Amino acid sequence: MAYVITDDCTACGTCIDECPVEAISEGDIYKIDPDICTDCGSCAEVCPVEAIHPE
Repeated sequence: MAYVITDDCTACGTCIDECPVEAISEGDIYKIDPDICTDCGSCAEVCPVEAIHPE
């Protein structure tokens, strides 16, 4: 099960460096590619606004 980024995302960039499989893409609100995400949770652990949750 992949993680998802909610509308609370502030596009700070903290999560993108944490993803070991580069599943996160930049934008006004970052997106996680569910086909690449390995459900490791590294991104959710570092998100300062808690905008990343399991789907």
